[in-house]
Amino acid sequence: MAVSEVGGLKAFRVYLEMIKIEHSVFALPFAMIGMMWGSRSLNHGPWPGWWDFCWIVVAMVSCRSAAMAFNRIADRNIDALNPRTKMRAIPAGILQLRHANLFFFGSCVLFFVAAGMLNRLALELSPVALGITLLYSVTKRFTPLCHFVLGMSLGIAPAAAWIAVTGKLAMAIGPISLAVVLWTAGFDIIYALQDDEFDREHRLRSLPQTLGRPKALGISRLCHSLAVVSLIAGGLMSGAGTIWFMGVGAAAGLMFYEQSLVSPNDLSRVNMAFFTLNGFVSLGLFVFALFDQRLGR
Repeated sequence: MAVSEVGGLKAFRVYLEMIKIEHSVFALPFAMIGMMWGSRSLNHGPWPGWWDFCWIVVAMVSCRSAAMAFNRIADRNIDALNPRTKMRAIPAGILQLRHANLFFFGSCVLFFVAAGMLNRLALELSPVALGITLLYSVTKRFTPLCHFVLGMSLGIAPAAAWIAVTGKLAMAIGPISLAVVLWTAGFDIIYALQDDEFDREHRLRSLPQTLGRPKALGISRLCHSLAVVSLIAGGLMSGAGTIWFMGVGAAAGLMFYEQSLVSPNDLSRVNMAFFTLNGFVSLGLFVFALFDQRLGR
């Protein structure tokens, strides 16, 4: 049944499922950290005001929605062949392609409006940000480094929020963006382990498909180790307090546990490693950053 025939709340749920709205938990908390730290850099506290906060949230959600819709549109034929993804809305016939296209273009327009409502630099850089988030769906067709492109699409979140608040970019937020790139690439490599055989058969690229599971897992673990180093560096450059570094320690523990759940011959706990633990990493770091701003000053 097509979404146009469903209507109401069920149709709304189809769109939310298409863009995996629950995965916003990965990037949005880091955008909030960038927002708080950017606001603090202007010497008037971590809260930038409702105007900036609301438009940052709109920009984040609309940009990510556009990227996910584009991914589903671009991969619809591939998804139809993969047993793990064949029941997604477009290949399953639940959502018509023209409706997905309308959703994509509407999300792009909303993103540009939100960027324009923030400041001039945010608007000028908005095509770059959107382009990076859309690039992942293309790169996995020709490079095994696609995981790092996905990482970049999330990694721009803290830097973009910093720009949204301050109207300029500063080196202080760079290590946090790099940490998100490395953290995202690390867990995306784990997620890609499920599809290495399918990717090889259909000439799609990933590190598990190219290097094999053991070496790919080794790179994933290196990425997460370097992500922790970047989080520490980001805290030092931004003048974070003790509570932030406690949060980094907790995040490091979660990433170590995530890596322990998966082995080349046992993928039974990939979903727990991918969503549950990484949700705790991002939300946990935000909570520690928030308390650091409120109590550690």
